[in-house]
Order: sequence, then structure tokens, then C-alpha cells
Amino acid sequence: MDPLTSAAASGIRARIESLDMLANNIANSSAPGFKADREFYNLYMSADASDSPVGTTPSVLPVIEKQWTDFAQGTLTPSSNPLDVALAGKGFLVANAPSGPIYTRNGSLRLSPAGQLETLDGYAIQGQDGKPILLDSSKPVDIGPDGAVRQDGQQISQIAVVDFQDSSALTKRGSAYFQADRASLLPAPALQTQVLQGRLEAANSQPAESAVRLVNVMRQFESLQKALAIGSDMNRRAVEEVAKVTS
Repeated sequence: MDPLTSAAASGIRARIESLDMLANNIANSSAPGFKADREFYNLYMSADASDSPVGTTPSVLPVIEKQWTDFAQGTLTPSSNPLDVALAGKGFLVANAPSGPIYTRNGSLRLSPAGQLETLDGYAIQGQDGKPILLDSSKPVDIGPDGAVRQDGQQISQIAVVDFQDSSALTKRGSAYFQADRASLLPAPALQTQVLQGRLEAANSQPAESAVRLVNVMRQFESLQKALAIGSDMNRRAVEEVAKVTS
């Protein structure tokens, strides 16, 4: 494959990956606690190209080296549910999933029929003692900035808020959950983070920004398609001219 065609094809592939990422960001822009994905670009050079003869220019291709998650805090907005909480600062709530603990910034919570404080997906929220938080559904709940959960003036539990030294090592599980895949990636209590009752953290994905980027990516995609068509046409004409000469 000639350099023009290969570069255009590699660019198209990178743009398709960007389109998928932006579409996911837009689709989840209304999900509380959602963290947007971004792309990191680089240039790829094959091992054969790197060993090319002296004086020649090896071909390099544009690729998305990796996607990374933007953990910037979203806007904190009031909600009508006293069980909702938002984290002002770094950190995550801990939820107990069947596969183990998972972490989220989505503080849209409810009480299970058994009285456990849980996410809307049914994962029990973990207290600092590592146990589920059991509440009386007939009594009002007060949640303090330190995560202390009280009913009738008595502290029932304290919501665990943890953070990681390297949040980039977390992997997404669904739209608003994260999982630590490495055993060495251990959480620690989040410092200077406030738990705000009756609030939710909006997604940090801005629909308007994502829409503008989507339009730009589509235009780049169209330009690369034209380059690919030009390269194909040049190759076709070169073959036709060689056939004329040899005949």
C-alpha cells in the first residue's frame, strides 16, 4: 500500500475511534457522575520501517495510542432526594458488586426493601467499616459533610469515600462505575472531600463541546475519505499506464 493510502486509512481508523468515544460522551452527558473519555494521539512506525535504509524517510501513521478518562469534577446540582449525595473534591463512593468493590461518583441513592443504602443499580453503598449501611425507612436521614449518616440524632454509619494515588489506572465498568483491576491498586480514605446531601454531580461531558468536536471529526473523516479515493485513483491510473507501456 502506498504512503498516501496507508496514511489516509490509518487516519480514518483513528477518526472512527474518536466518533465512538464522542458518541458515548454525548449519550451519557445526562448521567450523574459520568466522566468523559478523551483521546491521546501518537504516530506509529512499524519495526520494518524503523530499519529502513539510511537516507530514506520511513512512513509513520497517525493512531489513537490510548483513551483516557477525564476525572474533573462536574457541576453539583440540587436534587429532591434526601438520599442523594455529591462529592465535593476528589474520591469515590464504594459500592459492593457481586464481583467485588466498585467505585462511583454517581450519588443517586435509594433504600432497598431490606433498608440498605444502595445505588439505583442495586449495589449496596459501603460504610467506612466495610459493611452495608442499614437505615430505618420510616425516619428521616441526615448525612453530614464528613459522610456521617444519622437518624434521630444517632450516628448509624459513615459513608466510605476513597481515592487512588493513580486514578488513571481505574477501568470503566458501565457508564458511572470504575474498577481496580490490579491488586496493587489499593484505595485510601479521601482527604478534604465533603459529602453534600441532597445534591448530585452532573456529568463532566459538555454536550455542546462534544457536538462541535463531532462535527470537526466528521469533516476530517470526509477529507480522509477523499484522500483515500485520490490515492486509489492514482494507483489505478499507474497500473493502466504500466499496462499500456508493456503492451
